[in-house]
Amino acid sequence: MRLTLLTVAFAALALPAAAQQASPFMPADLSPAGVRAADDHLALEQVDGEEAMAFVRAANERALAALTGDPRYETYRREAEAILTSTDRIPMPSFLGEGVGNFWQDATNPKGVWRRTTLGGYASGAPQWETLLDIDALAAAEGRDWVFKGTDCLAPDETRCLVMLSDGGKDALYVREFDTTTKQFVDGGFSLPEGKHRIEWLDRDTLLVATDFGPGTLTESGYPYIVRALRRGQGLDQAAEVYRGDVSDGGYGVSPSVYRGADGSVEAVIISRPLDTYRAETWQLTDGTAARLNLPERLSIYGTSGGLLIVSPDEAWSGYAAGSLLALDPAELREGAPPVSNDPARQIFAPTARQSIGDVAVFSDRVAVAYNDNVRGQLSIFVNQGEWGWQGRDVAVPDNSAVSLGDRSKATGELFVTSQNFLTPTTLGRLDVDFPVTPMDAARAAPNAIQVLRTAPALFDASTHVTEQFEAVSSDGERIPYFVVRPRDLVLDGTAPTILFGYGGFQISFPPAYKPEMGKLWLERGGVFVQANMRGGGEFGPAWHQAVLKENRQLAFDDFAAIARDLIARRITSPEHLGIYGRSNGGVLTSVSITQHPELFNAAVIESPLIDMLRYHELPAGASWIGEYGDPRIPEEAAYIARYSGYQNLRPGVDYPRLYITTNTRDDRVHPGHARKFAARLEGLGQDPIYYEETAGGHSNDADPVANARRWARHYVYLAQQLMD
Repeated sequence: MRLTLLTVAFAALALPAAAQQASPFMPADLSPAGVRAADDHLALEQVDGEEAMAFVRAANERALAALTGDPRYETYRREAEAILTSTDRIPMPSFLGEGVGNFWQDATNPKGVWRRTTLGGYASGAPQWETLLDIDALAAAEGRDWVFKGTDCLAPDETRCLVMLSDGGKDALYVREFDTTTKQFVDGGFSLPEGKHRIEWLDRDTLLVATDFGPGTLTESGYPYIVRALRRGQGLDQAAEVYRGDVSDGGYGVSPSVYRGADGSVEAVIISRPLDTYRAETWQLTDGTAARLNLPERLSIYGTSGGLLIVSPDEAWSGYAAGSLLALDPAELREGAPPVSNDPARQIFAPTARQSIGDVAVFSDRVAVAYNDNVRGQLSIFVNQGEWGWQGRDVAVPDNSAVSLGDRSKATGELFVTSQNFLTPTTLGRLDVDFPVTPMDAARAAPNAIQVLRTAPALFDASTHVTEQFEAVSSDGERIPYFVVRPRDLVLDGTAPTILFGYGGFQISFPPAYKPEMGKLWLERGGVFVQANMRGGGEFGPAWHQAVLKENRQLAFDDFAAIARDLIARRITSPEHLGIYGRSNGGVLTSVSITQHPELFNAAVIESPLIDMLRYHELPAGASWIGEYGDPRIPEEAAYIARYSGYQNLRPGVDYPRLYITTNTRDDRVHPGHARKFAARLEGLGQDPIYYEETAGGHSNDADPVANARRWARHYVYLAQQLMD
């Protein structure tokens, strides 16, 4: 990848005149009652309401005519399906007992099979897979639209597992106990009804469960705030309470975590009580009694290493920088203990201003850290040398790539590692972190090299394109990096069809990633792909995220607009050929970008979006995100949200591009009402949006690779129509 760091200076980005005009849809009264009274599409918030479903059916008919009726659609669908169901994909492994587990979907088993093999067989490249659970067969036998959502197996033997199943792809799950020795669900075993559960094995006969225990046991976001110990044979109503937060708690619900040593023994039981999206209290459960630990409220916990708690504060704390990685003794954190001192021996990793932790794998006396350095992946192993502190050693990884940590085994000291970039398929390797060190040779000890296990085949022709990294200057002067994947011989005349992807929220980073469906359907046809690393993400640590929270959210939208302007200034593209794509929180970004800067774009794929930001807290599970966006029930916070909320800021007489808005009826994370209402309001303005609502699959779009192929084909047909035709 050729790295080009050019900075294009712009004056502060003012909103265009069209976006400064008052919208007739903006309520004069921003109270919840006033916002509701001004909303002419409330009926579309009823997920299965008669009026809502009539709207969906009519819109879907028009959308399919416009998209699947395009002569390119079938080719795109076929190419996408070949990629998503390809049998030469890497079967991503997880450690399962003494072997390896994998969940696999293809054209024959679109719902997938959970299977296992030996570690040696997997490493040989020719594993003999043994099916544990066939989800297609289970769904057919039970007449349910089961979607596999993972397992939780009890260490150390991992023969008893909790299998998570979603009905139609929702976040709410059913849980059943499964025995990998008999390959059957356990007769009379643990079984939980549908819910947004937080579950951990405490021992073979006990689960720690936070869930819906009946009326009054969920927060306003619909998440649990009570933890109970559920013994084998008990019903949820019989389980003993071990911790209680409060019904007013925010975030995603109280969550128990059980951290174990290499032999499966419990090293710590930690309960996180969220106060809002990002702030939480940390409690330790010992012998059935919970005690609060003196830790910062903005915190990530990665596990225990030799009884030490491995944490990363998202705020400066006790002399340690935000985003650093620390090893702390829980006994020193309990009430009555002296304040934690700034001891260098406790610090494992301290990122620079352009670095951030990506993932952490914790072992008995060492920690593997994958981190981003200017949005490019690095990997180091840190060994606990006692009074000498934690000694770090770099592991060789491919240049200019994303590096991710997969499953890890404390028992064997092994870790799966993947690397990839926009033009290079994923490589999977195994790393043995147990290289020998002593205090005397720690500074010289070389870690083991990654053993390559699989290299994914190229699924599109990458030889035609190159990747560059640029920076744009946002409205406040901040430098915002972004990647451009473009034809090698691109003529800079502003005519290249270009997709600008952004997210910008929840401290989620977007390093380079191999996107084969994008490469096949877009790059091979001469398109340009751009990925924004805007504020709100985690690319440069907690401060990069926190810079655009709540009242500062406009800066994230300014970052995105700055990148669009930079692309145009470089003559990579022009407004006629520039489209944007975002989903979920990226739907906030794309809907706002269109309402604030319609002159910059000619297309927008707005998928599974939040859009009505003055009512998002009223639509499940919106209230859990108040720490990100603010609370519309508070007048001053409603005022700054109102300045950007896409639904209320649409204006008559504005030349918006034809938008493609899409969501899922069964999305119980981001309510489909957001997308429906935005499309309906656009139609009322005489616009001609394309609105399509899938009726199964949920927020994650992971229910069925065949259906997912149709989804990507619709996306790229629309983008080709708007940007290439």
